[in-house]
Formats: sequence, C-alpha cells, structure tokens
Amino acid sequence: MITAIVFVKADVARIPEVAEAIAALDGVSEVYSVTGQIDLIALVRVKAHEDIATVVADKLNKVPGVNATETHIAFRTYSKHDLETAFSLGLD
Repeated sequence: MITAIVFVKADVARIPEVAEAIAALDGVSEVYSVTGQIDLIALVRVKAHEDIATVVADKLNKVPGVNATETHIAFRTYSKHDLETAFSLGLD
C-alpha cells in the first residue's frame, strides 16, 4: 500500500464542503482540517504509484474549491499502532 499526504489550499468559505467532497473520493482514507499555511490534509492510500496520479491529479484537484495541492509520498510509516501490531503475540 502506498500512502500520499496531500496538502490542500482551499477556498476558505467552502472548506467543509471541499473536505467532504475529497473524503468521498476513492483512494482517500482521511481528510483533516488544519491550521497554518494549508487548509486541509488528505491521506491517499492506493496500491500503485500511478493510482496517486489518478486520485490527486484527475479527481482531487478538480474538486470545486480546491485552489492548490502539494503531494508528499510516504517512504515508511511509524506509529504506535504499527509497532504494537508488529510485536503482538496475539494474546489478549
């Protein structure tokens, strides 16, 4: 699974609608409204690199109210949840 983190600048008056439209796209797992220089962060999880282009360039960028995007592809994932799963013996 390939994960891309997409920073989205959106029309400020339409952030909730833009976030909901992005979240409804196939390949988008989560959308966060954030503070700072960007308005939204979308997590895209797909099987192949080519699918990132389909989700971001062909769909997400065309959502009305999206002004600009910046995409970052993740090399590795580090999280407490992943570490617990990796070292779990399956015991409750």
